[in-house]
Amino acid sequence: MCLAVPSKIIKIADNLMATVDVMGVRREVNLMLLPEEVKIGDFVLVHAGFAIKRVQEEIARDSLKFLNEISNRLENEDTQV
Repeated sequence: MCLAVPSKIIKIADNLMATVDVMGVRREVNLMLLPEEVKIGDFVLVHAGFAIKRVQEEIARDSLKFLNEISNRLENEDTQV
């Protein structure tokens, strides 16, 4: 199964690489697969180190909230075993 994670662009270098933030974790991603130009503050879907699509902020935040809820439930299940 593949998962693309919504990430906020916080820095862009040479229109090719960007630093993104995902729930407080920062990482470098490649922008070369994007069909459109992005700017700092935009949200993108990231898969395997590549930004693959720009997404609306509201959709990105809803998705991150959902992923966080799933993570919390899984952690709670692990502590109850």
